[in-house]
Amino acid sequence: MTRNKIITKTVLYLSLVSLFTDISSELLYPVMPLYLKSIGFSVFLIGILEGIAEATAGLSKGYFGILSDKWNKRVPFVRAGYTLSAISKPMMVIMTFPLWIFLARTLDRFGKGIRTGARDALLSDESTPENKGKVFGFHRGMDTMGAFIGPVLALIYLHFYPGKYYNMFLIAFIPGIISVLLTYLIKENPRHHTINNNIKKKTSFFDSFSYWKNSSTEYKRILIGFLVFAFFNSSDMFLLLKVKQCGFSELHVIGVYIFYNFMYAVFSYPIGYIGDKIGLKSTFIFGLTVFTIVYACISVSINIYILYSLFALYGLYTASTEGISKAWISNVCKKSETATAIGTYAGFNSIMLMISSSFAGFIWYKFGPASTFIVSACGCFLVIIYFSLIRKYTKS
Repeated sequence: MTRNKIITKTVLYLSLVSLFTDISSELLYPVMPLYLKSIGFSVFLIGILEGIAEATAGLSKGYFGILSDKWNKRVPFVRAGYTLSAISKPMMVIMTFPLWIFLARTLDRFGKGIRTGARDALLSDESTPENKGKVFGFHRGMDTMGAFIGPVLALIYLHFYPGKYYNMFLIAFIPGIISVLLTYLIKENPRHHTINNNIKKKTSFFDSFSYWKNSSTEYKRILIGFLVFAFFNSSDMFLLLKVKQCGFSELHVIGVYIFYNFMYAVFSYPIGYIGDKIGLKSTFIFGLTVFTIVYACISVSINIYILYSLFALYGLYTASTEGISKAWISNVCKKSETATAIGTYAGFNSIMLMISSSFAGFIWYKFGPASTFIVSACGCFLVIIYFSLIRKYTKS
């Protein structure tokens, strides 16, 4: 890699793959809770569905991240993961009984689990510690631009065919396949490969726990904070259900989601640039602060203009945490363990999201939506205190 070139061909191709995948996924995401409710799923069952799907992704992220490091291969995992996610979309409407829906949704997340560690390791390999924030920020920005385009397409479709979700899942298959084809432009770079002495060691699906045990103190401190936050950060579907619960149409639900993703895409690269300047840790703490404000306010907000403002801030929060967290982890682990470290983080994070989404669905069901968001805001505030207290012990 030419070190003075921040956005290399590999970074660009990976970003385009993520863009088209997110067009596919996010075309469906804002209507997913509406579709699931239309086929008989309760809010509680939606929470369980999202939780199980995320748990599957979680365990697979750690496992396949370890395999990627062990075999010194990235592209095969990236390609296989995006392929599974693409074919899962039309499966959601082939049949609608709960077990099949659980299978299709889980397959999508399993694909994400296969590709995540390897993809992020590729991004890390193509960057230096001084520009990690920019590279991950650029990738997240392109990824999120897909998350902006997808809901726009959904909005246009539903304007002409309100309430008819079936064809949307078939349309989503097209950009998904484009993303798979783009993976064939990505080449392995042998200069980034290192000799792995554990190649003959048998890999277990639960080796992420072993990596946690043997990882550095700094990595453990960071991961603990990330995981506690994940426990209080449930699926974004609950935010969309809140908009619907306030009495707004499905077009408004999609509209605020589009606006959120647009702001997320706009903020991602600048936030990555700022993160490289002021420190990834400080940037992450700023993102948590914004999250706390958003969740505290959305618990009582019913005005559409306030909701749009909060979703704009939510985009700022996501831009300040998603790519930043992975860049931060890649700076504190060994280069030969990048996919393992990020995969382990993503894996444990997904397990916590499973618990969080199920817990949030239960609180919503028993005590109402306001309680769900207040609990999340209070929990995030505790995480801010945690990271503030350990700041002097961890690198930025």
